[in-house]
Amino acid sequence: MASGEGRRRHHDLVPLAALLKREMKNERMEKPTVRIGQAAQSKKGEDYFLVKTDCHRVPGNSSTAFSVFAIFDGHNGNAAAIFTRENLLNHVLCALPRGLGRDEWLQALPRALVAGFVKTDKEFQSRGETSGTTATFVIVDRWTVTVASVGDSRCILDTQGGAVTTLTVDHRLEENIEERQRVTASGGEVGRLSIVGGAEVGPLRCWPGGLCLSRSIGDMDVGEFIVPIPYVKQVKLSKAGGRLIIASDGIWDAVSSEMAAKSCRGLPAELAAMQVVKEALRTRGLKDDTTCIVVDIIPPDNELPSTPPPKKRNRLRDLFTFRKRSRDAAGKLSKKLSAINIVEELFEEGSAMLAERLGNDENTGQSTSGLFVCAVCQVDLAPSEGISVHAGSIFSTSSKPWQGPFLCSDCRNKKDAMEGKRPSGVKVS
Repeated sequence: MASGEGRRRHHDLVPLAALLKREMKNERMEKPTVRIGQAAQSKKGEDYFLVKTDCHRVPGNSSTAFSVFAIFDGHNGNAAAIFTRENLLNHVLCALPRGLGRDEWLQALPRALVAGFVKTDKEFQSRGETSGTTATFVIVDRWTVTVASVGDSRCILDTQGGAVTTLTVDHRLEENIEERQRVTASGGEVGRLSIVGGAEVGPLRCWPGGLCLSRSIGDMDVGEFIVPIPYVKQVKLSKAGGRLIIASDGIWDAVSSEMAAKSCRGLPAELAAMQVVKEALRTRGLKDDTTCIVVDIIPPDNELPSTPPPKKRNRLRDLFTFRKRSRDAAGKLSKKLSAINIVEELFEEGSAMLAERLGNDENTGQSTSGLFVCAVCQVDLAPSEGISVHAGSIFSTSSKPWQGPFLCSDCRNKKDAMEGKRPSGVKVS
């Protein structure tokens, strides 16, 4: 495993008092109540889920609590789903620098999620098993929701007023033209299953292996152009809160996002999850594992905040829109958006290029020992061993090969294989 390839990264410790002071200064909104419901019906026994509400950015400090919810829909066996459920969260947290305040921690999450997904995939493939899994991984920190996903499990957001927004992207070759182009450009073959007589049936698949997804964790028998790099979206809810519905494709193959949200409105989270599963079974029957998690993010008083009558020219009430903002924007905009029940989009990125997702940072990747650290597997490297993630990059002429973040040789080889620059080394008999 990658964790045994070198010394672990050691981080500077920040006094607890300093962290608490920073937390109190930056946090302006009351903590919402989170209610959870979960329901499932099993067909193959390959769906797994994670519900963890006792996570802390600062161990033992309840004011730094956050929650994690995830669904892993396995295929070709359940090994990848089980491994990912047991290891992904820890890999993501290990990729986050220590001593960050809440705002900085949230800003660092997207890159840490990418590193955690890739490390989990790399470690599972080293076991030599051919199973694979989707992963839809959701972190809820007060009013901020961060979602990372590969595959076709989905997370949707339902807010006051009835607007439904999907926070994930389905990585299905049949439906995603950009992913089909990426896979073929990286050396994969995309086509339907051929039967006797030359007829083609079923959805588009990647060959070898016959997988209908373009991104997943595991699936070493298909090829490394099936990448584990997640689509990541981060949003900030208004004080009205909202409902998350996280489910495997056993749900989404039967009902639309709008239908799932509508079917359970007005129900508490536990009954809502059961109702979504019931609706999927009523529509399609039990043809696949069917798993659903419902997360309600509720204002502290458990009541929807009253809104003043709209002014004559104000038509924003009860609308659900996404607003982009720069990371250094003033907090005044956030307060205004929250007051009129608008959800802010803080971050969105879906590129499958690891260099783009890890970014540029000359100071990234240096440990307290003075050595460099692999941005993916977090092992210490001597300066002569680290390879810039941008070295030899074809998408940017401005990046410098000595500019961080850095990768160890194993992670660099994996990056090249994912981009089709070298054979994955996997042969299927």
